[in-house]
Amino acid sequence: MTATKGLEGIVATTSSISSIIDGVLTYRGINIDDLAEQASFEEVAYLLWYGKLPTEAELEGLQRELDAYASVPAEVIEAIRLYPKDTNTMAALRTAVSSLALYDASANDMSAEANLKKAIKLQAQLPTVIAAFSRIREGKEPIAPKSGVSIAHNFLYMLSGEEPDEIAVKALDQALVLHADHELNASTFAARVTVATLSDIYSGVTSAIGALKGPLHGGANEAVMVMLEEIGSMSRVESIIQEKLANKEKIMGFGHRVYKNGDPRAKHLQKMSQELGKLIGNMELYDMSVKIEEIVTGQKGLKPNVDFYSASVYTSLKIPRDLFTPIFAISRLSGWTAHILEQYENNRLIRPRAEYTGPSSARYIPIDER
Repeated sequence: MTATKGLEGIVATTSSISSIIDGVLTYRGINIDDLAEQASFEEVAYLLWYGKLPTEAELEGLQRELDAYASVPAEVIEAIRLYPKDTNTMAALRTAVSSLALYDASANDMSAEANLKKAIKLQAQLPTVIAAFSRIREGKEPIAPKSGVSIAHNFLYMLSGEEPDEIAVKALDQALVLHADHELNASTFAARVTVATLSDIYSGVTSAIGALKGPLHGGANEAVMVMLEEIGSMSRVESIIQEKLANKEKIMGFGHRVYKNGDPRAKHLQKMSQELGKLIGNMELYDMSVKIEEIVTGQKGLKPNVDFYSASVYTSLKIPRDLFTPIFAISRLSGWTAHILEQYENNRLIRPRAEYTGPSSARYIPIDER
């Protein structure tokens, strides 16, 4: 047996949920460009779960279910109040999602119907949990979710207590569409490995959140914003980026293991960043990002990935930097749960082997001879 570092190039399973072929990303065969420009996040979630786009009646039915499940058990909110105020947001989310299982009577019901219901329930509850945590740590009371509005609208409303601008809702909704699924990424694989043991869906999602927390996966968009804040102004972009390149520092938000000619999602987020900059009357973050892209792509040939422009998009929406990755989780939950449901349908325990590189023919030495 010969190991492949990071499992690069290894085909670990079959899936009908999403594909990346010749640099083109599709969900259930539909090009991401079409979905980003035309579909709502709720339509995309339905597509991932059911394998087809919903009719108007089916979409309305899903919206009613999301409305019904959006509230979070009071016990979970009370537990969130006890979290340290400086708790990492992804650690808080990981803990809260795990605790949601304690208050779901069907948590261990492994029927297909119950698991689909839990997927929808988690999709409805995650925005409520994240917004509640954000407000509680600021000394504010959580805001109850509204009925009859999109997940993007509801999240922005629960976060600020104000009705969001239509352009802001559209921007967040499009970002959720773009992040919804991405083949067998680290967090999705973690979820599938967990549920392949026939553990419950909450355990699978908790595993996925743990994987998404890392800066080489979901945390990259937050790292991009840290870099933009470090640079501070357009006048400093050239000198700081050139210094980072000279020192061989990694520029966050560039390059991707599976895309050789650029991430197809990045162009949509770039356009969104520009539109939001105009809306708020401040183009600096966008202009800085464009300049960084010109330098890095020009000198290294690396193109921006989905994380790069999402940083300026979320900042323009007045979303705190440490909520960027939890928002990623809101979106990717649709993909995680679709993969979990697919794993349950044709399950086999995921148990790879390792290439052994330790000593051979070693012998046990009694403790009094060591």
